[in-house]
Amino acid sequence: MTKNPTTLGILLFGATMLIFFAVYWFFSGITFFETSLKANAFVLPVLYVGTAFWSVKSHWNNHKMGFKEAFSRAFKPMFIGGFLSVVSIYLFLNFVDTDAKSLLNYQFVERNKSELVKTYEAEKSRLKSEKEIQELEKDYQKSIQSFSKEQVKGKDMLTASHFSGYFAAILLFYLVLSLFFGAFFRTRSVHQ
Repeated sequence: MTKNPTTLGILLFGATMLIFFAVYWFFSGITFFETSLKANAFVLPVLYVGTAFWSVKSHWNNHKMGFKEAFSRAFKPMFIGGFLSVVSIYLFLNFVDTDAKSLLNYQFVERNKSELVKTYEAEKSRLKSEKEIQELEKDYQKSIQSFSKEQVKGKDMLTASHFSGYFAAILLFYLVLSLFFGAFFRTRSVHQ
């Protein structure tokens, strides 16, 4: 396997898109949003950490490197793979299959609504005083209104600005991970 960070980034992009399309193809139905969340939370981080580790470790075995080089070798493949993936997924959902985008938006709203109801019911069963229950009921009614058809009509969680926000959060993950790899794999020199 290659040791070039740019090539690893392109391979990471390919693997990410393969996972995206596997989820899209096999789970594009009532579990599309849930499965996408699980893939993003559990599968992709392992893939990105593994690629960053491989990029640094394969070079570290034969070369001395400082913090900057180790950081760069970890960050570059994740950035390239992540950036290309986010742009490609944005373009696919907004221009190729807008029905999948609508499904994801709908499932996002429904999931949040069900979480609100679950939290409300758990909290209501826990409360004892009538005053607290009335306050909870008032807050619940106010919150549940935000899920009415009029309120969610036209709401879109898959816009360019949302994708920019998602990528900013992902960049933070890349940065922290690269700082860790940079500090861990830097070659320490012994001063005499």
